[in-house]
Amino acid sequence: MKVKYNRVSTIHQTGNRFSTDENYYDLVLFDKVSGKVPFKERPKAQQLVELVELGKVKELVIEEFSRVGRTIGDCIQTLEWLETYKVNVIVRNLGIQSRPNGKKNPIWGLLSATMASLYSMELENIRERTATGRLGYVANGGRLGRSVGSTESEKQFLEKPKSKEIIKWLNKGRTVREIASHTNSSAKTIIKTKKISMKYGVLVEA
Repeated sequence: MKVKYNRVSTIHQTGNRFSTDENYYDLVLFDKVSGKVPFKERPKAQQLVELVELGKVKELVIEEFSRVGRTIGDCIQTLEWLETYKVNVIVRNLGIQSRPNGKKNPIWGLLSATMASLYSMELENIRERTATGRLGYVANGGRLGRSVGSTESEKQFLEKPKSKEIIKWLNKGRTVREIASHTNSSAKTIIKTKKISMKYGVLVEA
Protein backbone atom coordinates (compact mmCIF):
# COMPACT_ATOMS: atom_id res chain seq x y z
CA MET A 1 0.00 0.00 0.00
CA LYS A 2 1.24 3.48 -0.93
CA VAL A 3 0.04 6.16 1.51
CA LYS A 4 0.29 9.95 1.36
CA TYR A 5 0.31 11.81 4.69
CA ASN A 6 -0.38 15.54 4.77
CA ARG A 7 -0.54 17.91 7.74
CA VAL A 8 -1.34 21.58 8.27
CA SER A 9 -1.06 23.40 11.58
CA THR A 10 -4.44 25.11 11.94
CA ILE A 11 -8.06 24.90 10.82
CA HIS A 12 -7.45 28.09 8.80
CA GLN A 13 -5.13 26.23 6.43
CA THR A 14 -6.94 24.26 3.74
CA GLY A 15 -4.18 22.06 2.39
CA ASN A 16 -4.73 23.33 -1.18
CA ARG A 17 -0.97 23.43 -1.66
CA PHE A 18 -0.99 19.63 -1.71
CA SER A 19 -3.24 19.61 -4.79
CA THR A 20 -0.20 19.84 -7.08
CA ASP A 21 0.62 16.24 -6.20
CA GLU A 22 -1.15 14.24 -8.91
CA ASN A 23 0.41 10.89 -8.09
CA TYR A 24 -1.81 7.90 -7.33
CA TYR A 25 -2.09 6.71 -3.73
CA ASP A 26 -4.00 3.86 -2.16
CA LEU A 27 -4.81 6.16 0.75
CA VAL A 28 -4.42 9.87 1.49
CA LEU A 29 -4.50 11.00 5.14
CA PHE A 30 -4.82 14.65 6.17
CA ASP A 31 -4.33 15.97 9.71
CA LYS A 32 -5.12 19.52 10.87
CA VAL A 33 -2.99 19.62 13.99
CA SER A 34 0.06 21.40 15.36
CA GLY A 35 3.41 19.84 14.49
CA LYS A 36 4.17 19.92 18.23
CA VAL A 37 1.68 17.09 18.77
CA PRO A 38 3.55 13.77 18.73
CA PHE A 39 3.02 11.91 15.45
CA LYS A 40 1.33 8.86 16.98
CA GLU A 41 -1.17 11.05 18.86
CA ARG A 42 -2.56 12.73 15.74
CA PRO A 43 -6.01 11.48 14.64
CA LYS A 44 -5.17 10.48 11.05
CA ALA A 45 -1.63 9.45 11.89
CA GLN A 46 -3.07 6.91 14.33
CA GLN A 47 -4.84 5.30 11.37
CA LEU A 48 -1.50 5.15 9.58
CA VAL A 49 0.21 3.62 12.62
CA GLU A 50 -2.32 0.80 12.68
CA LEU A 51 -1.80 0.04 8.98
CA VAL A 52 2.00 0.13 9.32
CA GLU A 53 1.98 -2.24 12.29
CA LEU A 54 -0.24 -4.62 10.32
CA GLY A 55 2.44 -4.64 7.62
CA LYS A 56 0.14 -3.12 4.99
CA VAL A 57 2.17 0.03 4.18
CA LYS A 58 5.10 -0.29 1.79
CA GLU A 59 5.59 3.40 0.94
CA LEU A 60 4.79 6.60 2.85
CA VAL A 61 4.95 9.90 0.98
CA ILE A 62 5.30 13.25 2.78
CA GLU A 63 5.83 16.75 1.40
CA GLU A 64 8.70 17.56 3.77
CA PHE A 65 10.21 16.33 7.03
CA SER A 66 8.26 18.88 9.09
CA ARG A 67 5.04 16.99 8.27
CA VAL A 68 6.31 14.16 10.48
CA GLY A 69 7.29 16.37 13.41
CA ARG A 70 8.55 19.83 14.32
CA THR A 71 10.66 18.52 17.20
CA ILE A 72 13.91 16.67 16.52
CA GLY A 73 13.14 13.84 18.91
CA ASP A 74 9.69 13.02 17.60
CA CYS A 75 10.73 13.30 13.96
CA ILE A 76 13.71 10.97 14.31
CA GLN A 77 11.79 8.54 16.52
CA THR A 78 8.96 8.34 13.96
CA LEU A 79 11.36 7.79 11.06
CA GLU A 80 13.22 5.07 12.98
CA TRP A 81 9.89 3.41 13.80
CA LEU A 82 8.96 3.41 10.11
CA GLU A 83 12.35 1.90 9.29
CA THR A 84 11.73 -1.03 11.67
CA TYR A 85 8.75 -1.92 9.47
CA LYS A 86 10.84 -1.34 6.32
CA VAL A 87 8.51 1.39 5.06
CA ASN A 88 10.04 3.40 2.23
CA VAL A 89 9.60 7.08 3.18
CA ILE A 90 9.56 9.45 0.21
CA VAL A 91 10.13 13.18 0.87
CA ARG A 92 8.76 15.08 -2.13
CA ASN A 93 10.41 18.49 -1.66
CA LEU A 94 13.87 16.89 -1.47
CA GLY A 95 13.25 14.07 -3.92
CA ILE A 96 14.79 11.44 -1.63
CA GLN A 97 13.73 8.04 -0.32
CA SER A 98 14.69 6.09 2.78
CA ARG A 99 14.68 2.69 1.07
CA PRO A 100 15.04 3.04 -2.71
CA ASN A 101 14.78 -0.38 -4.40
CA GLY A 102 14.15 -1.96 -0.99
CA LYS A 103 17.58 -1.10 0.43
CA LYS A 104 18.22 1.54 3.10
CA ASN A 105 19.66 4.78 1.75
CA PRO A 106 23.13 5.17 3.38
CA ILE A 107 22.75 8.95 3.80
CA TRP A 108 19.16 8.80 5.04
CA GLY A 109 19.98 8.87 8.77
CA LEU A 110 22.28 11.87 8.53
CA LEU A 111 19.96 13.80 6.24
CA SER A 112 16.80 13.15 8.26
CA ALA A 113 18.51 14.21 11.53
CA THR A 114 19.88 17.37 9.90
CA MET A 115 16.52 18.37 8.40
CA ALA A 116 14.67 17.65 11.65
CA SER A 117 17.14 19.90 13.46
CA LEU A 118 16.64 22.69 10.92
CA TYR A 119 12.85 22.52 11.18
CA SER A 120 13.06 22.60 14.97
CA MET A 121 15.27 25.71 14.79
CA GLU A 122 12.84 27.29 12.33
CA LEU A 123 9.96 26.74 14.77
CA GLU A 124 11.91 28.36 17.61
CA ASN A 125 12.74 31.34 15.37
CA ILE A 126 9.06 31.76 14.51
CA ARG A 127 8.15 31.72 18.20
CA GLU A 128 10.82 34.31 19.01
CA ARG A 129 9.72 36.60 16.16
CA THR A 130 6.10 36.29 17.24
CA ALA A 131 6.91 37.11 20.87
CA THR A 132 9.06 40.08 19.84
CA GLY A 133 6.32 41.34 17.54
CA ARG A 134 3.74 41.15 20.33
CA LEU A 135 6.00 43.06 22.73
CA GLY A 136 6.61 45.75 20.11
CA TYR A 137 2.90 46.00 19.37
CA VAL A 138 2.02 46.47 23.05
CA ALA A 139 4.90 48.94 23.55
CA ASN A 140 3.44 51.08 20.76
CA GLY A 141 0.03 51.19 22.40
CA GLY A 142 -1.50 48.06 20.94
CA ARG A 143 -3.85 45.86 22.93
CA LEU A 144 -3.86 42.07 22.87
CA GLY A 145 -6.90 39.94 23.57
CA ARG A 146 -10.57 40.50 22.88
CA SER A 147 -11.58 43.84 21.42
CA VAL A 148 -12.96 46.48 23.77
CA GLY A 149 -16.74 46.31 23.85
CA SER A 150 -16.92 42.65 22.82
CA THR A 151 -20.17 41.08 24.01
CA GLU A 152 -19.42 37.41 23.40
CA SER A 153 -21.51 35.34 25.79
CA GLU A 154 -20.30 32.27 27.63
CA LYS A 155 -22.52 30.06 25.49
CA GLN A 156 -21.11 31.61 22.31
CA PHE A 157 -17.62 30.94 23.68
CA LEU A 158 -18.47 27.26 24.20
CA GLU A 159 -19.74 27.00 20.60
CA LYS A 160 -16.37 27.96 19.16
CA PRO A 161 -14.54 25.11 17.35
CA LYS A 162 -11.51 25.59 19.58
CA SER A 163 -13.63 25.40 22.75
CA LYS A 164 -15.33 22.22 21.54
CA GLU A 165 -11.96 20.66 20.80
CA ILE A 166 -10.68 21.54 24.29
CA ILE A 167 -13.85 20.12 25.89
CA LYS A 168 -13.34 16.88 23.95
CA TRP A 169 -9.87 16.44 25.46
CA LEU A 170 -11.07 17.51 28.93
CA ASN A 171 -13.70 14.77 28.78
CA LYS A 172 -10.89 12.30 28.03
CA GLY A 173 -9.23 13.29 31.29
CA ARG A 174 -6.17 14.91 29.71
CA THR A 175 -4.09 17.44 31.66
CA VAL A 176 -3.89 21.14 30.82
CA ARG A 177 -0.38 20.66 29.41
CA GLU A 178 -1.47 17.75 27.21
CA ILE A 179 -4.48 19.68 25.91
CA ALA A 180 -2.34 22.74 25.21
CA SER A 181 -0.11 20.57 23.06
CA HIS A 182 -3.00 18.88 21.25
CA THR A 183 -4.98 22.07 20.54
CA ASN A 184 -2.23 24.70 20.35
CA SER A 185 -4.04 26.68 23.09
CA SER A 186 -2.84 28.60 26.13
CA ALA A 187 -3.33 27.24 29.64
CA LYS A 188 -5.48 30.31 30.39
CA THR A 189 -7.88 29.44 27.57
CA ILE A 190 -8.12 25.81 28.68
CA ILE A 191 -8.83 26.75 32.30
CA LYS A 192 -11.46 29.26 31.17
CA THR A 193 -13.11 26.64 28.94
CA LYS A 194 -13.14 24.12 31.78
CA LYS A 195 -14.67 26.62 34.20
CA ILE A 196 -17.47 27.68 31.83
CA SER A 197 -18.21 24.15 30.58
CA MET A 198 -18.53 22.93 34.18
CA LYS A 199 -20.95 25.78 34.85
CA TYR A 200 -23.18 24.64 31.98
CA GLY A 201 -22.74 20.93 32.64
CA VAL A 202 -20.91 20.26 29.38
CA LEU A 203 -18.09 18.22 30.91
CA VAL A 204 -18.62 14.51 31.45
CA GLU A 205 -16.11 14.65 34.28
CA ALA A 206 -14.44 17.59 36.02
